Amino acid sequence: MTGFLQAESIKVGKVLHLPIELDSSRYTILPGFCDVHVHFREPGFSYKETILSGCQAAAHGGYTTVCTMPNLDPVPDTTAHLQEQVSLIQKDASIHVYPYGAITMGEKGETLSAMEELAPEVIAFSDDGKGVQSDSLMREAMQKAKVLGKIITAHCEDNSLLFGGYIHDGSYAKEHGHKGICSESEWRQIERDIKLVKETGCAYHVCHISTKESVDLIRKAKSEGVDITCETAPHYLLLNENDLKEDGWFKMNPPLRGIDDQKALIEGILDGTIDMIATDHAPHSAEEKAKGLKDSPFGIVGLETAFPLLYTCLVKEKVISLEKLIDLMVTNPRKRFGIVDDDSYSVWDLNEEYVIDPKEFLSKGKATPFAGTKVSGRCFFTVCNGKIVYNRNE
Repeated sequence: MTGFLQAESIKVGKVLHLPIELDSSRYTILPGFCDVHVHFREPGFSYKETILSGCQAAAHGGYTTVCTMPNLDPVPDTTAHLQEQVSLIQKDASIHVYPYGAITMGEKGETLSAMEELAPEVIAFSDDGKGVQSDSLMREAMQKAKVLGKIITAHCEDNSLLFGGYIHDGSYAKEHGHKGICSESEWRQIERDIKLVKETGCAYHVCHISTKESVDLIRKAKSEGVDITCETAPHYLLLNENDLKEDGWFKMNPPLRGIDDQKALIEGILDGTIDMIATDHAPHSAEEKAKGLKDSPFGIVGLETAFPLLYTCLVKEKVISLEKLIDLMVTNPRKRFGIVDDDSYSVWDLNEEYVIDPKEFLSKGKATPFAGTKVSGRCFFTVCNGKIVYNRNE
């Protein structure tokens, strides 16, 4: 039986036809979420994730648009290399997938990629996973991006300040004998890049900010009229170093920071300094993530848990409104990156409570620090371009 539900709130005001009869007092229709920072691992690392499994995970989480990062094999640094990814997207994607182009060849930070030929085919440019260490090369990249009308999306990390660290350089690292990553390794490169943006006039976006200093720098730059936006991730808003465990499921880059950083990020959400929330969905195999904090690779999954976690911990706790969360997960990322996603939405029971169980994930990756967390909000359907791409009943 085909039923329908009138959606009048949350920015969808039209009759939507759904595959079953729904009780409009129970279900909420939300616009399809947009994540500008995911890793779908194809081509090159399909044992971690594929375009197919990544899209399934995204749809399970209510996402209808994602932007895929370029740390692949081959790196999309020329149109020939990009085409390998585009062919997979055309074959296997069930939602909108927009690839990034690399800033530098092979993401090695030595010479610029073929930015001119890539520009018409990519959503923006990034060397995510690595910071561009050369000031002059980043300036040149920004100058080209400005001419091409593209955003530079920066993973900000100063390699000279890492010292072999792999978790935050805070109390947990000291108490447990781990090497720490200092906050300055992030904010120092943001500070450099803001100066370069002022020189070049480039549109600039900062990936996954995690420190209070980063928030302060971006807030000040915005007040000065700099063309800058930024994102943070759910784990930086909801966790800090006090939540760490001796488990690779708690290892990501940037790392979980101190409680003062977490509070500053919440303030950045509230005052508009932070424009959007992206998951940095970064799946790895179970074997890789079983090697503990020191030896497992950086990265956790997040597409299937982001909205329930944020709704439960921020909206239900009255930190932000549901409308504000929709701005962070839908409106702002689409506006900044020029993405249009019509006739795409998801259907939720916001009152259904359950415990996050990675065994239920559709992603190949299962590593999440939120395993066992009780949340509210279950996705029942996701529709992209009028087509059902996730159905809980199937």
